[in-house]
Amino acid sequence: MKVIIAEKPSVARDIAAIVGADNRKDGYLEGNGYAVTWAFGHLVGLAMPEQYGIAGFQKENLPILPDEFKLIPRQVKDGKEYKNDPGVMKQLKIIKELFSKSERIIVATDAGREGELIFRLIYQYLECSKPFDRLWISSLTDQAIRKGLENLIAGREYDNLYASAKARSQADWVVGINASQALSISAGHGVWSLGRVQTPTLAMICSRYLENKDFKPQTYFQVKLHTTKDATQFAAISTERYDTKQDADTILERIRSSESVSVVNVETKQGSQEPPLLYDLTTLQKEANSRHSFSADKTLSVAQSLYEAKLISYPRTGSRYISDDVFAEIPALINQLSAYTTFGTYAEMLSGKELNKRSVNDKKVTDHHALIITENMPDTISADQRIIYDMISGRMLEAFSGKCTKENTSVSLDASGVSFSIKGSVILIPGWRAVFNAPDEEKGEDDALALPELSNGDILPIKGTDLLEKQTKPRPLHTESSLLSAMETCGKDLSDESEREAIKESGIGTPATRASIIETLFSREYIVREKKSLVPTNKGLVVYLAVRDKKIADISMTGEWESALNRIALGEMDAGTFHKAIEVYATQITTELLENKIEGGNTRESCPCPKCKSGQVTIFQKVAKCNNEECGLTVFRNKSGKDLTDGQLKDLLTKGKTGVIKGFKSREDKSFDASVTFDAEYKTIFSFPPKPGFKKKSK
Repeated sequence: MKVIIAEKPSVARDIAAIVGADNRKDGYLEGNGYAVTWAFGHLVGLAMPEQYGIAGFQKENLPILPDEFKLIPRQVKDGKEYKNDPGVMKQLKIIKELFSKSERIIVATDAGREGELIFRLIYQYLECSKPFDRLWISSLTDQAIRKGLENLIAGREYDNLYASAKARSQADWVVGINASQALSISAGHGVWSLGRVQTPTLAMICSRYLENKDFKPQTYFQVKLHTTKDATQFAAISTERYDTKQDADTILERIRSSESVSVVNVETKQGSQEPPLLYDLTTLQKEANSRHSFSADKTLSVAQSLYEAKLISYPRTGSRYISDDVFAEIPALINQLSAYTTFGTYAEMLSGKELNKRSVNDKKVTDHHALIITENMPDTISADQRIIYDMISGRMLEAFSGKCTKENTSVSLDASGVSFSIKGSVILIPGWRAVFNAPDEEKGEDDALALPELSNGDILPIKGTDLLEKQTKPRPLHTESSLLSAMETCGKDLSDESEREAIKESGIGTPATRASIIETLFSREYIVREKKSLVPTNKGLVVYLAVRDKKIADISMTGEWESALNRIALGEMDAGTFHKAIEVYATQITTELLENKIEGGNTRESCPCPKCKSGQVTIFQKVAKCNNEECGLTVFRNKSGKDLTDGQLKDLLTKGKTGVIKGFKSREDKSFDASVTFDAEYKTIFSFPPKPGFKKKSK
């Protein structure tokens, strides 16, 4: 019997249908000589320090550098302790029994670094020694699965990928555990979280925020001149900026006294714009955030659902190219879009034409090719899925379309010795821009859409003037789109697409992990969203100010680690050498952080615990919690649809009761007023005020 292990049940069902394993059992499907089982993501992970006999946060224990990492099943919290997840233990037992009966294992977890790690940790934890092959596919269509099963690859071919995944996992453990404990000890209160990629990412958000906040805008003035030729009106802007209104007014009066403006120089050039490359995950996330305000995590989640619905190729790709063999399938995919309402007319026009091969390069395809659609057309999908599907299918049409041809005109003018300029642009052949009728991002705010035909020496009438008061602007706060760009290029501001492609191998994080890194910063309460902008909280700024000059916040060093992990995956670097370097790094950052003191770290309200009398209750965003684990007093801020204020929580904790609070909602959605108090077991209950006119009976 051959055993196939997938990453999740839905994928296992798709594969089982292909191999004929249609007999459903508990935890697997069986039939035709196959058993198809599954994981639920990471069933096995690295053990925490407690498993090594290291409890609590003690300075003398740091740095914690295990000689050999222990593996444990996924944990769930049970009261004050963590224990093995019962569902995980059950599935691991099923997988172990199937592996023991198998003659060979087929690995069908996601074809990438994390998918490889998921299987290998299960394989290692179960102490399995059976041979295994790899199913490596870039889509979940029936055709792709069948082709993959016919071309299985020996598992040993992916040993380097596993070595990279293992090195990344252990590096994150060593850096995260030691840095977080060191900072928490240094702070003297609370639990603080740092990470190998998380902290440099926070540093980029905070440094941009402080730069923006400290920016001092400078006011300047320019003169705008209106003129006309052949019934076409247009405006030109003075090339010089004036620091004072007085200087600008002087120039304005000089222009107004003149009746005409002369054309000094006209330059007209015809240029072309190549179509954009296909999407990789990061580019898709950036544009979905800019255009539709999708978070990076949401885009990945929606793309993953489209992949599992067999509508798009593997989403966690870092490549924007496809290979020649995949390119051979593109004409048929374009042709099928002729029947898709959104792009039908354009796809029909493109079908049969010679396709642009800019996105075709075998050497630039990594583990997976760029995002494209599959041969399956969407039927009933959600609105969010439709947005992402249309972005991917539309980008595919753009990428294989012809260039956009434009005529760009630059004009210099003179009025009474004052220089003016204006630019105009006309699209001659839309090419790829016709897919979405995309606007020209290269246009400046003062550029004209089109200009009349102008020649050197033309004398034009002045039809009016304006004085423009402007201010210099800071770089904007990071959005998820700009942050993803910064993560991809290690904080370097690059606008050229080829430069970005060249440096992306040394970015921080990977396309598959960047969304989760950003979400971690939200869950740690280090950052919040203000409209589209990412803004650090006070807690996030405290952490950043404590570590900004430390190695843990070094963006370029984190990029070097990511580059090293890529070299391990390619077999160009030894994982042991990398791990030794990480241990040295962890020792250095631990020493730095233990010598540090957090200023302003105790930013939350706290008070003595009324239950245990020995602990301190800290008021957090959603709960107030005692720091004495034996006590465990927890008071949730939200009561019957209303959030208690910090002051009300403090009254409850120090006086045993709040004042009367208005506007609670009952289960029947009726409003009521009450105080909040504790019962004998320190559970919160309502205390209702006496009704009007009620008099207490005298004894």
